[in-house]
Amino acid sequence: MDKSLLRRIALKRRESLSLTEREEKNQLIFQRLISLREFQTAGVVLCYASFRSEVDTFRLIEYLLNTGRRTLLPRVNPSIRELEIREIRSLQELQKGYMGIPEPAPTAPLRDLNLSDIIIIPGIAFDRRGGRIGYGAGYYDKLLSGLRRPIPLVGLAYDEQLLKEIPIEAHDRRVDIIVTEKEVIYCGSGKDQRGCKTHS
Repeated sequence: MDKSLLRRIALKRRESLSLTEREEKNQLIFQRLISLREFQTAGVVLCYASFRSEVDTFRLIEYLLNTGRRTLLPRVNPSIRELEIREIRSLQELQKGYMGIPEPAPTAPLRDLNLSDIIIIPGIAFDRRGGRIGYGAGYYDKLLSGLRRPIPLVGLAYDEQLLKEIPIEAHDRRVDIIVTEKEVIYCGSGKDQRGCKTHS
């Protein structure tokens, strides 16, 4: 299957979840994420503001701010088709931006991607080897090409978004960890390529 078809399949699965189901899953994903050693040792976190049926991150952003973590979020610069990384100190600093997605104001301080200790990125679908399908614009692949040091990449997903296999192209960046409501999957180099699962 090509990515466009897999994207449609995973998006349909995600959007078929009821609000109650999503809220239950969101809470479990949040608890698994903040329990990760990689998260607990991170002082600077690059996150994203969730949109529509994505795994909710507003609870996470509030938690980061309340626990004194430096909180970075992307802002789309449509003129050059790139993501800028900006720091926020309050949820009130977010505003509707590109395609209606919540993002920092253009006056928020600009930061270097490589300040991050952990990077949490969205996706429509993932596989157990860290393969990821986004919305197709390539913003995150372009952003992550600027990494100058190893930083854990974490994908948040409902179990329904996990696919057997995602075709990977040369420019695609795999995630290191996937957190769902059911499990944490480690899929970095040197790991079992089927993914290492831990259940609570």
